Amino acid sequence: MASLTQTPAWKALEAHREKMAAASMCALFDGHPGRFAHFSLALDDFLLDYSKNLVTAETMKLLFDLARQEDVEGWRDRMFSGGHINVSEDRAVLHTALRDRSGEAVVTGGADVMPGVRDVLGQMRAFSVAVRGGIWKGHTGEPVSDVVNIGIGGSDLGPAMACQALAPYHKPGLNVHFVSNVDGAHMAETLKALNPETTLFIVASKTFTTQETMSNAATARAWVADSLGEEAVARHFAALSANESAVADFGVETQNMFRLWDWVGGRFSLWSSIGLSIAVAAGAERFEEMLEGAYAMDRHFLEAPLESNMPAILALIGVWNCNFLGAQAHAVLPYDHNLRRLPAYLQQADMESNGKSVTRDGDPVDHHTGPVIFGAPGTNAQHTFFQLLHQGTRMISSDFIAAAESCNAGPERHAILLANFFAQTEALMLGKKDAHAPHKNFEGGRPTNSILFRKLDPRSLGMLIALYEHKIFVQGVIWRINSFDQWGVELGKRLAKEILPQLTAAQLTAEADVDNHDGSTNGLINHYKKLLGRGS
Repeated sequence: MASLTQTPAWKALEAHREKMAAASMCALFDGHPGRFAHFSLALDDFLLDYSKNLVTAETMKLLFDLARQEDVEGWRDRMFSGGHINVSEDRAVLHTALRDRSGEAVVTGGADVMPGVRDVLGQMRAFSVAVRGGIWKGHTGEPVSDVVNIGIGGSDLGPAMACQALAPYHKPGLNVHFVSNVDGAHMAETLKALNPETTLFIVASKTFTTQETMSNAATARAWVADSLGEEAVARHFAALSANESAVADFGVETQNMFRLWDWVGGRFSLWSSIGLSIAVAAGAERFEEMLEGAYAMDRHFLEAPLESNMPAILALIGVWNCNFLGAQAHAVLPYDHNLRRLPAYLQQADMESNGKSVTRDGDPVDHHTGPVIFGAPGTNAQHTFFQLLHQGTRMISSDFIAAAESCNAGPERHAILLANFFAQTEALMLGKKDAHAPHKNFEGGRPTNSILFRKLDPRSLGMLIALYEHKIFVQGVIWRINSFDQWGVELGKRLAKEILPQLTAAQLTAEADVDNHDGSTNGLINHYKKLLGRGS
């Protein structure tokens, strides 16, 4: 098979890029009064405007040709139908089944996964109702006032982001916290304000062996046991895992274990029992409304032709900017304070998925893959890194995200926020020329997408997350990489396990220097020993 960059569709896009070298966004708008209508797309009240990109109708046709050449629709259909598209781990990729509302079977490995999905969803509903209603009692008979989710990566970023986004729907007096960092300060700061009698811990780990998560869980367990006794542990812990024996050994009653499946990747798992903290914080009904929003985007992605398919178009615009116009980074800019954790969530979802340099067939790629994802909420970001977006030497593409109505402020206050939202994409596109003050020149022509919806509620949040999940998937297919493994995180974890025994008290007091690593790592470990006043 020819490498991607040698294929007809790729070559056609390269030739088209040369034709577009002298084009400008401003000229494209001037020459096409209906440009906004032509290069925007709505799904319900969810709008994607991609008109402020350096694209024409010909650009989009060539991008759709590329998508069809790389069989995006075929890969999409195989994902939804349970095909093992995670080729390096020989697994299905079925996070979409977790929010499937059709009532139809979803089969992988000869078995319908939907009965199990519905069972766990019912278990989550009952548990969240019990906790929110004060029915679940701790060891001393007190209802729960604080829930602490202990996880890392997808077991933390997704539910933490969604809980924050749905803050207006939280039950008053029930607080949800997230602990992920193995640095003891994170757990210590969280526990400082909590009462063990009224605190419930949710330990999220598919294997129940994740080092950071289980270290934090052990600290929480000791905190409960020291205060209330060993027999109290069962009433203050729930587990999200596939390892029943390890959960039982920890002291969690197995009826308070919520199942996970190997066909759900961590960064796509907030729809599963990993979302239990969301259901507890915002309510099971709201959690299920979020599933319904994601399902609506799933159906659109599955059924709409590429030319009117929102995730596919967002993905193809990204490929054009990254691979043909030279954008090496992409900013995610939510103009909603409750979406402030979305950029961090998408850093994992995108960069762990598409940060790959080897194709599905094991060959080196000959093109760029995932860009660097970063971001912060507007308007804060305008007063930090927007200077680089406007006048820096690097071309950076951006997504601007906003709701027409605020959950937190009146219309006059919200209008200030939206005025900035609209103004920034206009400024990035138009630029500004000042012959008398070159330092005030703005080049303009910086590509942006705008995503606008009526209100940040559970349904729109589900649609937004699913939109980005499918965008990531489409780009992975086009780049010929596996978006659903993450071998790049494994090497560091393995080496950390090898180094850890060298940091025991006995090893730290040993006179002999460590010498079984590279020169820098040896030097760092030995200097660490000296800083502690031990060893040579």
